[in-house]
Amino acid sequence: MPTDNSHLIVAAARRRATATRRRAVAALRRMDDTGTAITFETVAREAGVSRSWLYNQPDLRTEIERLRARRRSIPAARPVPDRQRASDASLLRRLEAATERNRQLESENRELGCR
Repeated sequence: MPTDNSHLIVAAARRRATATRRRAVAALRRMDDTGTAITFETVAREAGVSRSWLYNQPDLRTEIERLRARRRSIPAARPVPDRQRASDASLLRRLEAATERNRQLESENRELGCR
């Protein structure tokens, strides 16, 4: 009786699926980092996967659509990659620091008799 090697086929399919997903995610990150236009076509080409496969991956499809929409809303400027965007808390701290510095300068100007 032949040995059942189906578990090897299943394991190989899982490895192939994992590698495909990794390529697609890496391509999306690269494209976002470099400001490359993100469409299903360009991501598929960059990752070496099919467009139909991308459409059938709900998380990747959502991310491609999100990045594509973000790019459309900022046509003139090169979009900043998500990892480089300042958080709301960081922006608030910077604003508070600038406001405090302005108060200090105003106080120093009053002490010196400047307007």
